[in-house]
Amino acid sequence: MMSTAWGTMNSLWSDEDARACIEYYAARGVGEDLALRTYTSRLLGRVPRLVMHGGGNTSVKTQLPDLFGEPVDVLCVKGSGRDLAVIEPDGHPAVRRAPLDRLRGLTALSDEDMVNAQRQNLLDTSAPNPSVETLLHAYLPHKFIDHTHSVTSTAIACLPDAAAVCAEIFGRRVGFVPYIMPGFKLAKTAAEVFERDPAVQGLLLAKHGIFTMAETARDAYELMIEMVTLMERYVATRERDRPSLQPISLPDDLAPPEAVLPVLRGLLAQAAPEGTPSHWLLDHRVSARILRFVNGRDLARYARRGIATPEQVIRIKSLPAIVPPATVSALSDWRQAAEAAIGAFITSYDDYFQRHNARVGGIKKPLDPLPRVLALPGFGIVGVGKSAADARVSSDVAEAWIDAVLDAEGIGTFESITEADHFDMEYWSLEQAKLGKASEKRLARHVVAVTGGGGAIGSAIARAFAAEGADVAILDVESVRAEATRNAIGGRALALGCDVTNAAAVDRAMAEIVRQFGGLDVLVSNAGAASGGMMAEMPEDVLRDSFELNFFGHQNVARAAVRVMRQQRMGGALLFNVSKQAINPGMNFGAYGTAKAALLALVRQYALEHGADGIRSNAVNADRIRSGLLSPEMIAARSAARGVTAEEYMAGNLLGAEVTAEDVAQAFVASALLRRTTGNVITVDGGNVAAMMR
Repeated sequence: MMSTAWGTMNSLWSDEDARACIEYYAARGVGEDLALRTYTSRLLGRVPRLVMHGGGNTSVKTQLPDLFGEPVDVLCVKGSGRDLAVIEPDGHPAVRRAPLDRLRGLTALSDEDMVNAQRQNLLDTSAPNPSVETLLHAYLPHKFIDHTHSVTSTAIACLPDAAAVCAEIFGRRVGFVPYIMPGFKLAKTAAEVFERDPAVQGLLLAKHGIFTMAETARDAYELMIEMVTLMERYVATRERDRPSLQPISLPDDLAPPEAVLPVLRGLLAQAAPEGTPSHWLLDHRVSARILRFVNGRDLARYARRGIATPEQVIRIKSLPAIVPPATVSALSDWRQAAEAAIGAFITSYDDYFQRHNARVGGIKKPLDPLPRVLALPGFGIVGVGKSAADARVSSDVAEAWIDAVLDAEGIGTFESITEADHFDMEYWSLEQAKLGKASEKRLARHVVAVTGGGGAIGSAIARAFAAEGADVAILDVESVRAEATRNAIGGRALALGCDVTNAAAVDRAMAEIVRQFGGLDVLVSNAGAASGGMMAEMPEDVLRDSFELNFFGHQNVARAAVRVMRQQRMGGALLFNVSKQAINPGMNFGAYGTAKAALLALVRQYALEHGADGIRSNAVNADRIRSGLLSPEMIAARSAARGVTAEEYMAGNLLGAEVTAEDVAQAFVASALLRRTTGNVITVDGGNVAAMMR
């Protein structure tokens, strides 16, 4: 692979990779132009400081056959919201160029008419909506066009004297376009800027980002790398400490994430307006640059100036909630201060909405007023989202914004778009459409921890909760097994090695769950193992070991879970796998059965003691689960003793049907959804009269 270095960034172009890409897509009926467009789009998309989370857009002008096989001049432009890092050729829908060119003759064009015209002229009407900047790409004559929101380009684009700085960095190589909201007017203005000096190789858009244009995919891409490098060098050579970023004095006993995040999560739930979701997940982010930002003496000034690019407002609103630092010695007082800070943010947001909704004729419906980013001196930032992945997006976007502010403040003054422009972007239907409005699953926004999550039953439980939309932490004494379950679930899961009989290990695991997700909503205490033998002949250590795992292990995780749930003040659910041994003890299983009977008493005790906290405590009584406690050898021995086949033994219940790990998992999900039920036991055994609850 060839690597050309200009300074801070490298070209990732490879002749070998480019040829391989062309050949790969040719075999799938995709031409060279679109193959190379896909290749360099991915090169851009894999660099977070250039592009992140559906941002940026790229295009190529080419010819494709229509329904009659006749060549048509088309613009293949990134579909709205598509991710450049993983884009495929179909992520660049083809739009007929001639009708787009005719639109330029109009004096005005509404957003709705623009989108309609673009969709009407798609070569494939099932393709995604073309980018909101399709016309900008169309009105520039170059074959390949790249657009990124590189951190440094947005920093420079947000300077009050951005046009002069652009000229200082690039001379006449890059034109400057004043701020205009994306759409028809911006497209026409950008084309006019280019036409005043057709020799320019790029355009810097105020408060937005940078475009580069060329006749080949490689040239457009490497121009982007070069231009961004020149801007990064400019900032690096001129950046200086400024009084506005001088740090404040911080307390010595700053609280750790496990003490801070559950409180913040609970306060967000408490502040959520009626009719809006109350459960949010959190992502804590800290680095030297983030701390430099949040610890600044004038944080309230520069953090409230607005975002760096219009797109950021749909992810993180226009500003963060600034929360005072939390200390170990005064957590109660800090909770009140944090509550006040979040309340102040909401009041300010409501005022902002009312002010600007009146300006546009009262036609908008308010989005929820909760912050998407919290800034805490000494602690860092906290991203807020409907899932762990969504919370990470909030943090990523906030971190890019922070970097842009720091770069701008290091060479001048950061200046965002106006408050009215913020509102117009935040409530712009074309931008909101990128976030999607799909209905959420029943346990979306919930964090679930499953112990024994690497076994057959635990794995089924973890997968069942993930299928319902939950983010899942999988705990198992064998970390390899936990990882296997996590891999089966994918991005929503966290795998942790944890011996539940070790209280300190449980506390460490719970702290990690909080750090990863912000808190906990449901504990499925499932880990357990059976040991045989008659009570009168049983070695004491066997009995004690059984109680350590099958009783004290559950107590360890329940105690840790309750601590987090009480910090959140959002209620929660403790769900225990008691098994039928707690109800219907079996011969030679006394060590297991007595521990499980004690566990059932523990379930009811937690229900009694923490109902006032809104914490429910319920159990599942399961029996004869293949690959659970019943190994193939045990099944064979028991079926042989009864003179039946293994299948007949496993289905030896009133329903005459074998109970699976998935059946048990669904019982746990059902219990989690029973919002007004506590102290309950759900039996999953196909019907066993002796184990029925009385």
